[in-house]
Amino acid sequence: MEKRHITSAISQTFGKFASKKFPTWFQKIVNGTYVSLMGLDMSEFHSPSTYKSLNALFTRKLKEERIYSLAAEDFISPCDSFISECGNIQKDYALQIKGMRYKCEELLGSEFDLDEKSIISDGTFINFYLSPKDYHRYHIPTNTKVLKAVHIPGKFYPVNVPSLKKRINLFIENERVVLLCETSAKQRFYMILVSALNVGVMQVNFEKRIQTNAEATRPNAYTFENLYLDKGTDFGCFEMGSTIVVLAQKDMLELSVNAGEHVRFGDVIAKLQI
Repeated sequence: MEKRHITSAISQTFGKFASKKFPTWFQKIVNGTYVSLMGLDMSEFHSPSTYKSLNALFTRKLKEERIYSLAAEDFISPCDSFISECGNIQKDYALQIKGMRYKCEELLGSEFDLDEKSIISDGTFINFYLSPKDYHRYHIPTNTKVLKAVHIPGKFYPVNVPSLKKRINLFIENERVVLLCETSAKQRFYMILVSALNVGVMQVNFEKRIQTNAEATRPNAYTFENLYLDKGTDFGCFEMGSTIVVLAQKDMLELSVNAGEHVRFGDVIAKLQI
C-alpha cells in the first residue's frame, strides 16, 4: 500500500487539535486569538466565543442567508475567495498562476473517460483561493445536476500564492474531490475541491462515503441518477482555507471577473450562455 505523504500527517495532527473542545475559558482565548491574528470579519456570524472548537469556528455558517441573483443566466461565486487565475483553457492547459500551467486532464484524474474530459476542450477555468480568514463553506453556483463525484487521495501542500509560484502541478499533486455537473440547459462543468496543508477534511454533504485525509490511497468514483441541487445550496466546507477550481465547457461562461479580484459567495461572476 502506498505510504501517506508527510503533509497528510501534519494536516491530520492539526485537525485533531482544531477539533478538540477545550474548557470554555481556554477555547475563548484560542478562538479570539485566531480571529485577531487572521483578521476574520465576524459581522455575518455568531460571536467567536460561541464556537466550541477551532474547527467549529473554521466551518461556521452564516447567521442569515445572503441575497443573490436567482436569474437563470447568472453564475454566482461558490465561495468567499481570491481569484488567483481565470480565463480560457488552451490545448487542455489552464493556469495554476501566471506563468505556471497544468493539464486539465491530469487534474480530473483517471476515473473520468476521454468523452467526459473532452467537454472542457477550449473551455473556461476559474481558480478560487480561500485563505484561512475566509468563510470556508462552498455552495452551488447555478441550478445543477451532479452526475459524478471522484475522490482522489494526494498530498496537502499549501495552496497560497507563494506556493503556487514555486511548485509545478501543485493542484494535481494535492488531494481533491472532483464533481461533474450539468446545468439546467444541459451544459457541463467540473467543480474541483483541492486540499491544502492543515485542511484535514473536505466535507461533501451529499456523499458521506467520501472521507478525505483518511486511509484511502486510490481514487474512488460515485455516480448519481437524480441528484439535483439548487443554486446557492451549501454542500460542504473546507476545514481551513483551500482552493476550488471550476472548469466549464466551451461557450458556457462569459466571465465578469478577473485574476486578482476578491469575490464573495453570491456575487455574479459570469453569465451562462443559454
